[in-house]
Amino acid sequence: MKNIFLLAATLLFLATTGFTQKFYTKSGKIDFDATSASSPEKIEGVNRTATCVVDTKTGAIQFAVLMKGFAFERALMEEHFNENYVESHKFPKAEFKGTITNNETVNYSKDGTYSVTVKGKLTMHGETKDVETQGKLVIQGGKVNANASFNVLLSDFKIAIPGLVADKVSKTAKIIVSCSLEPLKS
Repeated sequence: MKNIFLLAATLLFLATTGFTQKFYTKSGKIDFDATSASSPEKIEGVNRTATCVVDTKTGAIQFAVLMKGFAFERALMEEHFNENYVESHKFPKAEFKGTITNNETVNYSKDGTYSVTVKGKLTMHGETKDVETQGKLVIQGGKVNANASFNVLLSDFKIAIPGLVADKVSKTAKIIVSCSLEPLKS
């Protein structure tokens, strides 16, 4: 009788949770590239400390990244990025909150590659803008790899490029997101 009660309680718990699972990382990679076509040097930064959470039931997805976490090839570039452009002291982080709009097409319990559409709001430099992009979720061995890229117009986020370097820095930055997420333990 005790075993039947335990089995019933377990089934009730599983039914009410709906097998919802969240996947998480705090070591996501975000690449920032604002290299102009006419620039002799690359204007690229990489951040390997992005946090990301994906809710498999709702398709909700959220990223957050500290702006000072972007590393550039040259220290002077990194300094200019933080002090003059994104003003990390005033706006220490960027974040994205959105949803995987076709989440119902992703089988999180089956290995495979799934094309997804992600739509939401990106906040950077104190400005919030709508973003929509295509991405891929690769489910493998109980983990989720999330990959996407999109472009942002720097002026949309009130990031000004001084005339002195206007030919070196693109007006549009390419953002590439790559995260390996594991099940979030409750």
